[in-house]
Amino acid sequence: MNMHILKQPKTSRWQLLSVFGLLLTLPLHAAKVDSLDVPSTVMNRKMKAVVVLPDAYASAGKAKTTYPVLYLLHGGFGHFNDWITKTPDKTLIQRLADQHNLIIVMPEGEVFSYYLDSPVIKDSQFETYLTKEVIDKIDKTYRTIRTPKGRVITGLSMGGYGALYLATRHPDLYCAAGSMSGALNLDMNAWKLPPDATASIKAAFEKILGPFSQSPDGWASYSVVGMADKIKTNGLKLVIDCGVDDFLIEPNRELHRRLVFNQTPHDYSERPGGHTWDFWQNALPYQVLFFSKVLNGN
Repeated sequence: MNMHILKQPKTSRWQLLSVFGLLLTLPLHAAKVDSLDVPSTVMNRKMKAVVVLPDAYASAGKAKTTYPVLYLLHGGFGHFNDWITKTPDKTLIQRLADQHNLIIVMPEGEVFSYYLDSPVIKDSQFETYLTKEVIDKIDKTYRTIRTPKGRVITGLSMGGYGALYLATRHPDLYCAAGSMSGALNLDMNAWKLPPDATASIKAAFEKILGPFSQSPDGWASYSVVGMADKIKTNGLKLVIDCGVDDFLIEPNRELHRRLVFNQTPHDYSERPGGHTWDFWQNALPYQVLFFSKVLNGN
């Protein structure tokens, strides 16, 4: 009898574990993933974007409800669908859209545009594309909040740079901006990379910006680190994070120091991790929570 009493809980425990395992395999989100063509007049070509709509977007009785938009930028040598296909958790973006009831847009930035208007390549005008054509297309296609109070932007690595660069230069478009592992200083003096990798990336920059030796300011005008005073003037809400083992940690620390020095409010954090999808998957929910509080406050 005692043996039977001891065995019964064990059997129930395994049954519960089996049911729990089955639940983990079921969809825990209902967000819709769209693939959208976003043509560019300024670059005379057509590109794509991934758009994730929260489940509430299609709910009955909410046809007039408008939603805030998070523009989520990919990194260098990547493409518009990276955030959907490369995160270890393939449901991350959908769950965040549902949890915070916002539209998440992931536009194309190509492998090395840095989201800039290139002075040397006519069909690489990504600042204009992102701030004019993409926003215009999204606002005309979906029920968005079509003011800065409903629009935020962030990204990883090249996308982290792009988010802060675009938000700083266009504070009339966004109410908050973020960066994860951002490449915030284009002169690369503080990047912790082997010489051959540094030379390769410098050559990629020269393709979109022209020869470094011919730049009158050493590309300083493109450096987000050098925009600290402009960032203060704009007054946007900021969230910045980077892994302590990331090769880009020093540019992030330098921007943080400058923002502290000029008394610009911002949320800055360092956590264990490197330049990896594991880090960005962990970082994004914190940033979206930050943005959600800003958007709800608006």
